[in-house]
Amino acid sequence: MSRIGIKPVTFESNVKIEGKDNIIEVTGPKGTLSMKVHERIKYEIRDKEVVFSRINEWKSTKALHGLHRAVLQNLIVGVTQGYTKKLEIVGVGYKAEMKNNYLFLQLGYSHSIAFLPPPEVKVEVPAPNQIVVSGIDKQLVGLVAAKIRSFRKPEPYKGKGIKYENEVIRRKAGKTQAK
Repeated sequence: MSRIGIKPVTFESNVKIEGKDNIIEVTGPKGTLSMKVHERIKYEIRDKEVVFSRINEWKSTKALHGLHRAVLQNLIVGVTQGYTKKLEIVGVGYKAEMKNNYLFLQLGYSHSIAFLPPPEVKVEVPAPNQIVVSGIDKQLVGLVAAKIRSFRKPEPYKGKGIKYENEVIRRKAGKTQAK
């Protein structure tokens, strides 16, 4: 039995959930999101909760059972509260700025990097060494934050690069520290 899948997904009165065919649409104060439900997973929308069940006991169906419940929960949180990822830029001369919906990054390369985020995601630069990625879709917010981080991942010797706000970088001793 899926421990996550059997729990009902509860939602508040400001969230509206509709299901037709194999698509669940979630509408809230921040926007609308939808998800496609696999044909081996059945759902039932009751008063203020959604219950998922599966049609067989195959291992892959059990995995889908918990997955669908978790994805619907993420959609509900997204349309009510939204998601935010904060990134920090560490390094001398490394900085970020927004111009005309483009994020320009100077990360020690011979050129600056221009990144155009998708329209569903909001990217802000409150300080030259901070980037805030926010939106209602958890997967897309994480994807955009990971893409920005991939331009210059933090290195283990000095810690220079782009890192998540609470990320801990394992530091290594340099070659002079080995003796």
